[in-house]
Amino acid sequence: MCLYYVLYKLCTRFLGQVFALCFFVNLVAGIAEEVANYTDVVKQIIDLALSGAAQNRSYERLANFTDTIGNRVSGSHNLELAIQYMEKALTKSCTNVFLNKPVKIPHWLRGKESARMILPRAKSLAILGLGSSVGTPPEGIEAEVLVVESFEELKQRADEAAGKIVVFNQPFVRYKETVVYRSNGASAAAKVGAVATLIRSITPFSINSPHTGWQDYQEGVKRIPTACITVEDAELMSRMAKRKQKIVVNLTMGATTLPDADSFNVVAEIKGCQHPEQVVLLSGHLDSWDVGQGAMDDGGGAMISWEALSLIKDLGLCPRRTLRTVLWTAEEQGGVGSQQYYNLHEAEVSNFNLVMESDTGTFAPVALRFNGNDAAQKVMEEVVKLLAPINLTTLEGNAEGLDIEPWMQAGVPGASIHVEDSRYFLFHHSEGDTMSVQDPREMNLCSALWAAVAYVVADLKEMLPR
Repeated sequence: MCLYYVLYKLCTRFLGQVFALCFFVNLVAGIAEEVANYTDVVKQIIDLALSGAAQNRSYERLANFTDTIGNRVSGSHNLELAIQYMEKALTKSCTNVFLNKPVKIPHWLRGKESARMILPRAKSLAILGLGSSVGTPPEGIEAEVLVVESFEELKQRADEAAGKIVVFNQPFVRYKETVVYRSNGASAAAKVGAVATLIRSITPFSINSPHTGWQDYQEGVKRIPTACITVEDAELMSRMAKRKQKIVVNLTMGATTLPDADSFNVVAEIKGCQHPEQVVLLSGHLDSWDVGQGAMDDGGGAMISWEALSLIKDLGLCPRRTLRTVLWTAEEQGGVGSQQYYNLHEAEVSNFNLVMESDTGTFAPVALRFNGNDAAQKVMEEVVKLLAPINLTTLEGNAEGLDIEPWMQAGVPGASIHVEDSRYFLFHHSEGDTMSVQDPREMNLCSALWAAVAYVVADLKEMLPR
């Protein structure tokens, strides 16, 4: 395919658009015919995942894993146990399993934390400190509250902020747009003299449950304690502030940051039969936050990336290229493990055929998301047609995944799953991220899609063009 695409470009340049168009039509027809030859094997993958011996296996593996290990925050003993667990479990499904070169990852400890409204009435506030936050003095911080709804309002009221706890009651718009308050709120408030920040949880819906996540201190700005509070409490204090009531809160946080810890990415492979040096990479991240079970974020993504290899092995298939599953460490702290992996393999970037990541939940899949050039897009449009038995023939743009972003920026085609994610941010980074949000059939569908796409792309005669 790569060779054909080069020839197409040469035709366009030297022989004119009409000839080139005819060539391209024939090229697409040839690819369509080649991909169609995988109809039967894809149906075998789908049948095995949905109704065969592997039915519900990815769900059961996830339940066993999360029930045994629990949550797995960066630097924790639980994350170490999770890595050991997965290394042992993957050995049963793959021909080659190993831990990638050690990587240093952040080690932040939450410690004991609490918040209590003193005025205008006594009330306990549910909080979750944000990753990398500093702690308060042992006696806590007791201060008046300034409630704002945006960074712009904070700037307008900067002269009111000194010595106060700034509460951000920003409305939820979309995650990528709203999360900047969690990421940057502490430094923005510190610049105007605040002593701490409480951020409305980044979620469209709440049942009095706070959501945590990583936050970034700006270089050269005083570091102040920061935590998320519930939507309900943020709105409560906003209403009180609009009534001109004085609000006083006592905040205590035992957060601390220890020296970086050693960790590993877990790697498992089915070696390619003809081009073992060429790779289709599947992935999810193994770490989570220190609340809930990390089932949705991202235990499910890790399990379907394991399940894809298992399905292919169970069917006795050997693709032309290597299928490699990587379970990343410290994704929640900014993709630390994946960036180290990319740095180690950057010289081999031309051998990476497709990089895939599942990190938006393993709910009912809607489509495959893909990043690649026009010629690669044509190939993938044919590949997803094979998923007609499960009605997943839509190919969308904008593949996403923090861990595969460096590869996509380097020109490697990338893919992710678009799922029915309306529930995702209800449970994201909270105590609600447990097995109760997972559904066995939905995970079966995700596994079938993941395995089928990975296998077909790994087995085509040519690599995807880039």
